[in-house]
Amino acid sequence: MMRGIRGATTVTENTSEAIHEATTELLQKMLDSNDVEFENICSIIFTVTPDINAAFPAEAARAIGMTTVPLLNALEIPVPGRLQKAIRVMMHVETQKKQAEVKHIYLREAVVLRPDIASAQ
Repeated sequence: MMRGIRGATTVTENTSEAIHEATTELLQKMLDSNDVEFENICSIIFTVTPDINAAFPAEAARAIGMTTVPLLNALEIPVPGRLQKAIRVMMHVETQKKQAEVKHIYLREAVVLRPDIASAQ
């Protein structure tokens, strides 16, 4: 069955290196925490806040071997007063896990986005 795994992280600066490092860290944690192999990923959607434009998060996914996974980058809605320099991920995967067993991952300053999720603490 298909499940969605959410994740988010932040960068301290708008550089290619910072974007790739944060995205790689987030993706690896999402995969490890949910026992997901590349072959079981249906697609990934990345969004970034408007203050991040030095690189595409999908480049980090390709760099760690996701060469056949469909990836999409998009711009997050710029809601005033909300978290800045944020990278969000929606990963669609084939898994036998129940929805309640899926671990959504929020790292760095992004833990404020979902204080209700234990993995964001």
